[in-house]
Amino acid sequence: MSNDEGQFSPAELLESLGQAVIATELDGTIVCWNAAAEQLYGWPAADALGRDIAQVTVPHVSQDVAAGIMRALRDGDSWAGGFAVQRRDGSVFPALVTDTGIYRDGRLVGLVGASANLGTAVRPLLERSADAAIVVTADAIITYASPSVLPLFGWQPDELIGKPLTSLIHPQDQDCFYESVRSIELPEPGRVLELRVRGTDGWIATEAVLTDLLDDQVVRGVVCNLHHSERMARLQERERISQSVHADILQILYGATLDLDTLAAGSSDQQRAGIDAAVGKIADAISTLRQIVRAEGE
Repeated sequence: MSNDEGQFSPAELLESLGQAVIATELDGTIVCWNAAAEQLYGWPAADALGRDIAQVTVPHVSQDVAAGIMRALRDGDSWAGGFAVQRRDGSVFPALVTDTGIYRDGRLVGLVGASANLGTAVRPLLERSADAAIVVTADAIITYASPSVLPLFGWQPDELIGKPLTSLIHPQDQDCFYESVRSIELPEPGRVLELRVRGTDGWIATEAVLTDLLDDQVVRGVVCNLHHSERMARLQERERISQSVHADILQILYGATLDLDTLAAGSSDQQRAGIDAAVGKIADAISTLRQIVRAEGE
């Protein structure tokens, strides 16, 4: 209750905040859990207090990241960013988290964090287009995925949280994407990255546009907008047809070699010499064609 009109107790202020506020001892034991934390994580304060924060809010996919954050906080650093957390029912969702230390007489005595549902915060910004919008950290870890990832690629949004986006990108395209995300200067606005990403039916040709919002107070990440690439799809189809044609030609050449071998069995020495020369030329053609197929596949 307020002490006087216009004055409010710390407890009243804490409970009125829209963000979940959680304070812990240095070992991670929860000592403060406000009403917004109850709503966000599904744990009544009476059940959350005294438990280890890692067991209450951190899913398996985020345990290593959470341990690193706790080490940094105990060393006196603050931390803020997107992070995969879980509710009491085990469902995982992206949260925007800000953590810092609690000091008494200059000595670190505890930790406090404020968190909000990142999906709720960025949904109005990222769900207005048909593109698949994905938010990643500077290490390419997914902190948010819009619902469009399901119809475009067959991915379940909630299952992506906490995973590296590079694990869904073709091995030959991963370095280009990873370096673009980690770069201090992201590709200039409008520049398109062409990537192959894994869908439910195989690799899908896509175009990706990256937007640096690492310093944005809401997003705190790199937004990756993905959509199908018609140009890359045409190139892939052309490559598929080319490989199919090459395979057909190889079969024809192999068949011709077998036919010549059959003819050679009943031919004269002079005819056999000509047949052998023809077989040699076919072998050279097969070797050249194999090299072309191998080069196109690289």
